[in-house]
Amino acid sequence: MWPDRRFVELVSIDLPIIQAPMAGANDSAMVVQVCSAGGLGSLPCAMLDADKVRSEILNIRKRTNQPFNLNFFCHTPTETDRDREKAWKQKLAVYYEESGLDITAPVSAVNREPFNEEMCELIEEYRPEVISFHFGLPNKALFGRVRATGCKILSSATTVEEARYLEEQGCDAIIAQGNEAGGHRGMFLSDNIASQPGTFSLVPQVADAVSVPVIAAGGISDARGIAAAFALGASAVQIGTAYLFTPESLISDLHRAALNADGNDETMLTNVFSGKPARGLVNRVMREVGPMSELAPAFPTAGGALAPLKAQAEATGSADFSSLWSGQSAKLCNEMGARELTRRLGETAVTRLEFLS
Repeated sequence: MWPDRRFVELVSIDLPIIQAPMAGANDSAMVVQVCSAGGLGSLPCAMLDADKVRSEILNIRKRTNQPFNLNFFCHTPTETDRDREKAWKQKLAVYYEESGLDITAPVSAVNREPFNEEMCELIEEYRPEVISFHFGLPNKALFGRVRATGCKILSSATTVEEARYLEEQGCDAIIAQGNEAGGHRGMFLSDNIASQPGTFSLVPQVADAVSVPVIAAGGISDARGIAAAFALGASAVQIGTAYLFTPESLISDLHRAALNADGNDETMLTNVFSGKPARGLVNRVMREVGPMSELAPAFPTAGGALAPLKAQAEATGSADFSSLWSGQSAKLCNEMGARELTRRLGETAVTRLEFLS
């Protein structure tokens, strides 16, 4: 029923639908529901410590015997730049004053750990069926150990150059992340967001450039998007924003309300929340400070200075300083459970593809 079955056969699933790993927005509950529907559920591990990852793996395996994906960041941590952090706080000083907050108070550290020895040992112990990486790949020693477990390895490419690199390094499939995608861009060979291609342009070029299966990501929220992805040469799709509308999503009530608000469909790429470009619904701090600021400290530390402002604003019902990640097709999404969503996407996409054939 699918024009290209390479990915479903590669990872032994029924539906070529990957629930995007969304750090802070989903846990094992969503993974289980997606897997039970025949898709590939993904657990984001970048904000979790080893003990939490272990407990989540055990919870998934207790509730399903289907393949699932663990996702890790591969950014290179940078040394703290005190001058830049000071300048960033000064940029935000007007908001601290407005909120009555002490700008000299220390801010909490932001937890976004890259893939490391401890996480690699977990993979060697539990051997999940699929591992995916964001912001490139881990070093060759760690990558080789993951490969030796037999896990299928995916990673995100935002350009054809990145896709070729990932195939050369040994990835089993490549996620072609178009510019429309919500959340963090997986860029790792370039930092120029102005030249990032959209999904409609990126997917067929990547499909022509590599021999491994290609997974389309970015702006796909319904059967039309899935059918278009297959027409462009993809053998699967990765969908994130649509799953934010499910009851399994861990997003805040303010985030959920913003996604559902009438007329609130403007998104931008911004670095003010983390230091790396990510797409989200536009709010006050993005408009007034960004969306892209040269003062924002390197990933992931930019969010530290915003944290007190976010906490105080959210306590009063405001999302002025909150990251409201969303792709460009949120208005195509509907509220339903993650299992139902996965099944419906699969069924309606098959109908669409049969009609087009």
